[in-house]
Amino acid sequence: MTTLRRRRVLASALAGVVAAAVAVPAAGAAGTASEGRAGPGRGDLPKVPVMRGGGGAVSSVDQAASQVGIDVLRNGGNAADAAVAVAAALGVVEPYTSGIGGGGFFVWYDADRKRVSTIDGRETAPMSFTENAFREPDGTPMDFDKAVNSGLSVGVPGTPATWAKALDLFGTQRLGDLLKPAERLAREGIIVDQSFYDLTRENEERFRMFPETARVFLRDGRTPAVGTRWTNPDIARAYRELRTHGVDALYGGRLGRAVVAEARDPHTAPGVDVPSGQLTLRDLERYRAVPRRPVHSQYRDYDVYGMPVPSSGGIAVAEILNLLEAYDRRTGQPLSEVSNAQYLHRFSEAAATAFADRNRYIGDVDGVPTRELVSQGFADERSCLFDPASARPRPIPFGSPDGSYEQCATAAGRTSVPRDGRSTTSLSVADRWGNVVAYTLTIEQYGGSGITVPGYGFLLNNELTDFNFAPLQPGVPDPNLPGPGKRPRSSMSPTIVVEDGRPILAVGSPGGATIITTVAQVVTEHLDRRRALVAAIAAPRLSSRNGTESIEPALHGSPDGAALAALGHVFSTQDVIGNAAAIRIWGRGDFEAAAETTRRGGGSAMVVRPDEVDTR
Repeated sequence: MTTLRRRRVLASALAGVVAAAVAVPAAGAAGTASEGRAGPGRGDLPKVPVMRGGGGAVSSVDQAASQVGIDVLRNGGNAADAAVAVAAALGVVEPYTSGIGGGGFFVWYDADRKRVSTIDGRETAPMSFTENAFREPDGTPMDFDKAVNSGLSVGVPGTPATWAKALDLFGTQRLGDLLKPAERLAREGIIVDQSFYDLTRENEERFRMFPETARVFLRDGRTPAVGTRWTNPDIARAYRELRTHGVDALYGGRLGRAVVAEARDPHTAPGVDVPSGQLTLRDLERYRAVPRRPVHSQYRDYDVYGMPVPSSGGIAVAEILNLLEAYDRRTGQPLSEVSNAQYLHRFSEAAATAFADRNRYIGDVDGVPTRELVSQGFADERSCLFDPASARPRPIPFGSPDGSYEQCATAAGRTSVPRDGRSTTSLSVADRWGNVVAYTLTIEQYGGSGITVPGYGFLLNNELTDFNFAPLQPGVPDPNLPGPGKRPRSSMSPTIVVEDGRPILAVGSPGGATIITTVAQVVTEHLDRRRALVAAIAAPRLSSRNGTESIEPALHGSPDGAALAALGHVFSTQDVIGNAAAIRIWGRGDFEAAAETTRRGGGSAMVVRPDEVDTR
């Protein structure tokens, strides 16, 4: 398809989805779908939240990144190749959510083998880390912001190793070639949009704590204005280093030495003192992105695949879905037929229950009872106290996933609610051969640790603050305390849904612990409530994590919000919950990409051949 024809098709597609998008209840987020960034490779493309057609599909938060993936698919690359290229581009256009300095989780459906595999690219703690790493000399937990904005929060980056492992296991193209579009994008620059401006402005004060970060991301010490061009030749240099020397440049080479030096002794502004990190070159050299068996559960007629430990996402999403199915049986009313308020009530109760179990049992430790946590028997037992007319008091006690389930077992105990961030990015890709990727990656908080690697233009993660600084509950074992070489618990939930052996849905989202609820809500809104995928993504969200519930503004003042309050739900308003990206595969060669309509300025859904379904 010629560039001119593609622009016309995209413009036509955008006109067709705007009417549908505005019919969906707004999420109360800043920006609109038409406020996407302009710039190389995207200034001439509208930001479309849904598109259907053939040849393959990409969904992400940014049209430049999505276009990079579409170009890879069009030129013969598969879904793994495209996912790596899209992720690298997102490291340029969304530098505060992901990049070379972070980690993530990669879920892959292999069309030839008809099997789902995963790669754990989570950051690891230094081998010198102990359970007391984030405690003051008197034993009290360190102030959270102090820990975040320090070298101490920096774990071994796993993203480049994930890219290399994905291409080695599943890809068809060279990493050096797939990083070229991101390198070019960094050199040519992007036009600052409202979302980029807002996130920079929110971090401006702490960015000024670190001179290199201020130099790269600020202009004359201030946030770049909307509409101005922002370039990052330093990260282009980092991509060039990875292209020419491979990922060994990070895991033992020149790039790795720069990371270690800055993490151990961060350059700070005069008068600023932050804790030093413990990262060593040996920690980088020993890092591995690890292939793992996916979490597999059954929900109605679907097989659901997600990430295992150290992510809690696959387990928690599975438990939420199992609980919803159990509630159907207990009430005699299927989720598809209840009112929207009752659907949200059920969803909230299931999510809070799953988080009670997640906080007690899941971490990077031996003996996590994954099989039992995702079993229908455990969910059936946990569902016994569900009341369609009343919300249970929070926090809900955790259960006993011991394999011996009663009609209604006594609660095992309670834990308090841990602190979680809200950053990250997610992408979904499907190719013409039937391979599918759901990939979520992060540097943890928006802006990570705030520390930029001198000369290389990327932020280092603050992933180690995902550990609990101290046990959540005295006397209750905590699986998510720091430890040597340990991977902090994550909420990232890239998910692939399979029906009759064929993948039908790939979905993921950013948002810290709200990732779990966002993914589960999109799945149920689409598969149970029968909303179009873009409408399922745009629907107002609720996130119940076993404490005060979060709801978006569109729910707060609505009849559904009032009905939830009358049932006893206690909530606070959160402007934006999640930022989902998904693909529905309707059949061989028939793809529907969908993304946010308004949240964070909207997402970008693309297919290789719009409105051309290839069933060959």
